[in-house]
Amino acid sequence: MLVRIIKKTFSFFKRHAKFIKISALVFAAIILVTLVSGKSYQNFRDTDPARGAMAMDGVDGNPNGAFGENFSTPVYLKQGWKPADSLWFYNTTQGSALLPYDLFIELEQATSSELVRSAENMDKFRYLPQRKTPFNPDGLPVGFVKDSYSGENEWYQVFGGGKDYVGYTCAACHTGQLNYTKPNEEIATAIRIDGGQAMADMVGFLKDLESALIAVRKPGEKHNRFITKVLALDNDYNSAESIVKDLKKWQFSISAYNAINSSHIEYGYSRLDAFGRIYNRVLRYVISTDQAKDLMVNAVTPAGDPILSAEQVTTLFTGIDVDVILGDKNFSLILAKLVEMDLPPKDLMVLQNQVFNEANAPVSYPFLWDISQSTYVQWNGVANNSGLGPLGRNVGEVIGVFGILDWKAIETTWWKPWTWDIRASLSAKLSGQENKEKHVTFDSSVDVTNLRRLERKLGSLQSPEWPTEILGAFDPEMRRKGKQIYGRYCISCHEVVQRDDVNRLIVSKMLNVDLVGTDAKTAKNGVGYSGASGNFEHTYENVARVGDVVIEQNAPVIQMLTRAATGVIATPDSDKWFVRRWADWIYNLAASMFENPIKDSVKAGNYLPDTMAAPYNSLLSYKARSLNGIWATAPYLHNGSVPTLYDLLLPADCDTAASDNECRAKSFFVGSRAFDPAKVGIKYEGLTQTDGLTLFDTSLDGNSNRGHEYSAGKTRQLDGVTILPPLSRDQRLQLLEYLKTL
Repeated sequence: MLVRIIKKTFSFFKRHAKFIKISALVFAAIILVTLVSGKSYQNFRDTDPARGAMAMDGVDGNPNGAFGENFSTPVYLKQGWKPADSLWFYNTTQGSALLPYDLFIELEQATSSELVRSAENMDKFRYLPQRKTPFNPDGLPVGFVKDSYSGENEWYQVFGGGKDYVGYTCAACHTGQLNYTKPNEEIATAIRIDGGQAMADMVGFLKDLESALIAVRKPGEKHNRFITKVLALDNDYNSAESIVKDLKKWQFSISAYNAINSSHIEYGYSRLDAFGRIYNRVLRYVISTDQAKDLMVNAVTPAGDPILSAEQVTTLFTGIDVDVILGDKNFSLILAKLVEMDLPPKDLMVLQNQVFNEANAPVSYPFLWDISQSTYVQWNGVANNSGLGPLGRNVGEVIGVFGILDWKAIETTWWKPWTWDIRASLSAKLSGQENKEKHVTFDSSVDVTNLRRLERKLGSLQSPEWPTEILGAFDPEMRRKGKQIYGRYCISCHEVVQRDDVNRLIVSKMLNVDLVGTDAKTAKNGVGYSGASGNFEHTYENVARVGDVVIEQNAPVIQMLTRAATGVIATPDSDKWFVRRWADWIYNLAASMFENPIKDSVKAGNYLPDTMAAPYNSLLSYKARSLNGIWATAPYLHNGSVPTLYDLLLPADCDTAASDNECRAKSFFVGSRAFDPAKVGIKYEGLTQTDGLTLFDTSLDGNSNRGHEYSAGKTRQLDGVTILPPLSRDQRLQLLEYLKTL
């Protein structure tokens, strides 16, 4: 029988050989055209020579800058990118969907008729204003972009282009600007830093956005004006009812996000607890119905009394499908019912803490040059940069910044072949769910193809050089002496990098938090935060160089984040047509593996090793980042607690200072872009809160400015033993002069 089947098969191929060859060639051509057309967006260029940057100087119709900081059209330094590269980085979507685009475009501020997206308002939150360019026809600020997503991915939605959203790009958090006012000039010279630390106040902006949405929902002139303008766009809305429905949905979504991520620590400008917020997004989307119900039942007051009665719990879960994943719709319904119950704020906080963790460890937005050449990335070195590591890292980031997560549970069993879905089976296998009765699918708006392209583009980004024509020349003799000091005090952790070496490799040195002495909250939260694991319960997670660990019902969030990111990567993009979907998926995986020059390696530095009993010990560390371009990345330390490099070279406490009795600032105001070239960092002296800035208080938990006191003779070197003598003021200035040149 088998022989007969084989003979017939060969006979069929022989008779139809020509047809089969032509079909194979046509199919190969379709795949090739699909890949080429898919890359056309990448190759199309917006070549505005000013890169869309606009002046805010109050001259010739230009708006004034916020907080009285008027500045010229920003200048760009040599960083290996042409104008088209910068604009591509600013305007390339990654799958973020903060708000439907039409609603955002016409949304007015809560207390005026001025648009939320106006240059003046966005500059107030330190998002960088931009002029209209071909890739940015509505003049959105750097890092805000129109994206489209087809929702539940019916064929007609895909070919119809989907619905438009406004979302964040990488550039929103990783583009910096410094303003320097030359002597005898009133208008500051603005220096744009591609890949630099943003000064954005994302929390303040989202609260402002929430207020604007609440205000426009109220009946009245503002509401009517908004409806009229959105309908006039003639885009995604054709009735007032559909606008009102989405206003309610998205206002609730933003309000819920703000409430879930509320913190007793004020972030202010220039930092964000990105990991805390990513963790909370993952917990929201992986929890099962039963786990959510158990957490609500078990929530008690400090006295041990239940927060919710049996009747309230029943009401809460009435109409909610019991499944291995609660899902966004059901989660939103539960939140809405909790709001209607009008519980005391302290009880609501207890319920919130049953599911989520407080995002209370904000850190500076890291700069992006050398990220593609680094062995490990993130402040705690959590991301191995080899293989698919960059894709996983970037997928996690988009999960955190409002990627639409259409995750749902489906039953796929071999005895029910009609339930089988190749994409779901593939993601289930790679995310560890293959032995589960149901699989959580990972359809989302995350654009994995663009994430890979962005990572590759960052490989050509170079750190900025100190612009002597703007900020002044170096002192050669001080630089020479400073280089010697650097070689003794700094180089063991911070190798000197040749910024234009295409083959450079940045070895990430990890330092145990107790050794370096800086605030440990970020590292401890990253390891210690846990939550309900949903369908990942009793699946396996591999920890490099340790082995497989079993994910328990209440598990470290880092385990669920890793599994979820893997699931998204493993899911071909359902937002694209069939051939493009699979061609991109195969190409992304292959390119990520073969184009990535970073190989898997053991972490360098001095840190606690991972063990079977403590598999995440090594994450209780901070990465000593490369110092090329460090002059342009204030404020300093991972939590932004030191305003200038000069301050960083001082001890944290004056009572332990050298004879000149100088120490780091205990508090300072953040939000000004004014640059101090003498101390190398943000100008903070002479500012007040009336300037609209935020106060950074280093006495608060998570805000400590202690540690990394090498030049003050207070911190042990990389060997964990040696403490070098404190530097004199002259020596600190010499070292500072050298740091400018890196």
